[in-house]
Amino acid sequence: MDDDLDEKVRRAAAIRGESVSEFLRQAAAERAEDTLAGTVRERFADVAGAIHGGGGRARRTGEAFRDVLTRRSPKP
Repeated sequence: MDDDLDEKVRRAAAIRGESVSEFLRQAAAERAEDTLAGTVRERFADVAGAIHGGGGRARRTGEAFRDVLTRRSPKP
């Protein structure tokens, strides 16, 4: 490690009340977990596409939005 990173690690470990070794073990474990967790698609593969809403409504939202914008409100 360069001197700057070494100092940051030492200060961070001290703030947490941990040894430098424990701090680095925890950091390595968290990074390994994040890396091994995979992509979002892989993490949600078991549930993605499991719910079907029936569709229909979303197909016409652009048309409905245009209609709302072009309607004139009644004059008072």
